Amino acid sequence: MKFYALDEVVDEHIGPVGTPKRDAFEEELRLDLLGKAIKEARLQRNLTQQQLGELVGVQKAQISKLENSITDARFDTVMKVFKALNAKVNFSVELLNQNSVVV
Repeated sequence: MKFYALDEVVDEHIGPVGTPKRDAFEEELRLDLLGKAIKEARLQRNLTQQQLGELVGVQKAQISKLENSITDARFDTVMKVFKALNAKVNFSVELLNQNSVVV
């Protein structure tokens, strides 16, 4: 049995890093991870989508869309969500042709 690295599989089926198809795939993946992080934090705080929406000042539907990565949320809305969840947020910025920098 031959084993393949995840990067090899993604390169073959999605495309190499830097191609439009790969960029779109990675952006969608990041949005999905953000949605999952919001949902997990909300559930750990024992909040409903309605309750979190009230804390943030948005409708339940907006929280649902965020959790399911259906919408591109404004940055300030996402930050309000994490503030309402009393959650610390870390961002990683990667400069082209350089190593990752954690901010």
